[in-house]
Amino acid sequence: MKLDILVFGAHPDDAELGAGATIAKEVANGKKVGIVDLTRGELGTRGSARIRDEEAAKAAKILGVSARENLGFADGFFVNDKEHQLEVIRVIRKYQPEIVLCNAIDDRHIDHGKGSKLVSDACFLSGLLKINTKADGVDSWQDPWRPKLVYHFIQWKNLEPDFVVDVSDFIETKTKAILAYGSQFYDPNSDEPETPISSKNFIDSVNYRARDLGRLIGVAHAEGFNVERYAAVDRITDLI
Repeated sequence: MKLDILVFGAHPDDAELGAGATIAKEVANGKKVGIVDLTRGELGTRGSARIRDEEAAKAAKILGVSARENLGFADGFFVNDKEHQLEVIRVIRKYQPEIVLCNAIDDRHIDHGKGSKLVSDACFLSGLLKINTKADGVDSWQDPWRPKLVYHFIQWKNLEPDFVVDVSDFIETKTKAILAYGSQFYDPNSDEPETPISSKNFIDSVNYRARDLGRLIGVAHAEGFNVERYAAVDRITDLI
């Protein structure tokens, strides 16, 4: 299955929190979007890996993505080395996306920055002819494939975006997808330990960040992204 956009997250819920509304908007516009989670989030204080698997599947249905899979890397301990790069290359070549979205370049959780660099490096290496990979269950070699664009969504830290996307009509879908992870986020009836993302303030912050970015461009809600190279436009009017 060839996808238009492939979204990588170090943990289940990263894609939803960072780019959930953008994903929903692109799906609504007819684009094929997939999500690849690097880990199962097994070190998370609340819930379990099995619960996160179920929540991720539920969130994927809410967003309407064409595919979602998990690479099963070790939460907290995966590294940016050849072994992990090859696994990411296999999935890039499998889906052949034009655009890749991935974790924040710099963030509070160590897996976010590591995941960001790992995916970015793999996107480049995936285009090299002499790196040989095979997809699971397939005997033939995969063709090289390099995404045209790699963008990084914004997570815990308030990084300054290089561009923002008007997602005003899709913020409710994003919120529903986030709340599919019921074990992770605010629940006044939960007796599990508190975490930095389990407070009501955290959920509210996702919305008021989107409102603030929207305010800056004159719309209700927006999501921001960072780029690795200049974003080019054909005409200056494309920026309107």
